[in-house]
Order: sequence, then C-alpha cells, then structure tokens
Amino acid sequence: MPNSSSNADFIQKWQYTLAPYNLGYKVKLLSQLMYRDFLERLEPYGLTPFHYLVLCCLWEEDGLSTSGIAEKLKQLGATLTGVVDRMEERHLVYRERDSQDRRIVRIWLSEEGKQLMHILPSIGAETIDKATQGIPSHEQEALLKLLDQIIENFL
Repeated sequence: MPNSSSNADFIQKWQYTLAPYNLGYKVKLLSQLMYRDFLERLEPYGLTPFHYLVLCCLWEEDGLSTSGIAEKLKQLGATLTGVVDRMEERHLVYRERDSQDRRIVRIWLSEEGKQLMHILPSIGAETIDKATQGIPSHEQEALLKLLDQIIENFL
C-alpha cells in the first residue's frame, strides 16, 4: 500500500488532470449549471436551450439547411433532426426543399419563431449575467478567447 507521502507526491504532480480540479471537469460542471439555469428561465416558453441555439442560428441566417445548422453548432445531424421536428410541431419553424437542389431541406422561421427574437436573448443574457457576476468585462472577453482557442485545439 502506498504511503501518504507518495500519495501527496502523486496528487501534487497530477492534480491538474484529476477531477474535480481539471479543466474538463470544471467546464462540464459549468455547462450543466448554466444549462439548468437557462432551462428554468425558458420553461415558461416550453423551450429548451437547444431550441434556443437553433433559433439563434436561424435569426442570424434564416433558411439554413439542417446540416448547416448542425455545422454551426458542431452537432450530429440525428440529434438536430429530432429537435427541429419538435420545433416544427410547435410552429416555430417549417421545412422546405431547396429549389435548386431537392436533396437539401431548408429550415425557415415561422412568425412565432421570428417573434421570439425579441424575447429570448434577454433571457439568455440573465443566465450569462449570473455566470459572470463580479468578473470584469475585459476578463470575460479574455475567457471567451481562451475557450475559443481550447475548442479550436480539438477541431
């Protein structure tokens, strides 16, 4: 059985890789906490954070294909298809075949989906404001750049 000094040496050497100290664990925990907070804020609208992400893509560029949305969100198509199905059932979006290439299905915002653009971003801002409370804006910007770099390292 290892002695306590060898355990301490091990922990000291590898602590940055061990949960709950490592970056991956902290990012996962933060993601779960922010997701839960945002989900509660979206509940009165019957939406999920993933619905919000799809709506954001379409607010930026309406008429994206399913694969175009998946690419922007770095999501697998099968997961996205089910989300779009539910959004279509809720009359937030509708699908149309591309007039130039019938293999492509484009997703368009309905009037209801367009109206949410005037409501939901401020709700998302509430979660972000809660997460970044007490962190100066220049540090928030630096954190976003660091996260972008970490993400890029894996793509």
